[in-house]
Amino acid sequence: MVTFFLERTAPLSLDEAWRRLTQWSRHADVVPLTRITVVTPEPTGEGTRFVARSGVGPLAFDDPMVVTVWHPPADGGAGLCRLEKRGRVVKGWAEIEVRPGPGGRTRVRWREEVRIACLPGLFDPVVERTARTVFGRAVNGLLRRP
Repeated sequence: MVTFFLERTAPLSLDEAWRRLTQWSRHADVVPLTRITVVTPEPTGEGTRFVARSGVGPLAFDDPMVVTVWHPPADGGAGLCRLEKRGRVVKGWAEIEVRPGPGGRTRVRWREEVRIACLPGLFDPVVERTARTVFGRAVNGLLRRP
């Protein structure tokens, strides 16, 4: 099991940063070899389900997720979303938080716990570095793209 934390500051409003980070289909644009299928109808909220399919051919796997906490930013306050990963290969959770940052910017906090089935703890350092790199680039890409 690996837990990691990312923090970014973006020149965006809270609402715009939230929108960019929580439109699930946009994640496929910034995570290599991944497709996103939103299973439940709009709008997103608690109970929304989606599946990230990552990989190529027989090496692909599904990462089904459900939104368990949905508190969009309101009245200039922070927003928080929690996702539970419920797949056979990947388990864990992710939390995406947006809050007021310095100079009218938005501070983004991404916390995630990842467990990969059948992978011994010996590989945790590699999983952590890989996850931090992939999700760090994803957050950067999501915040940059309108």
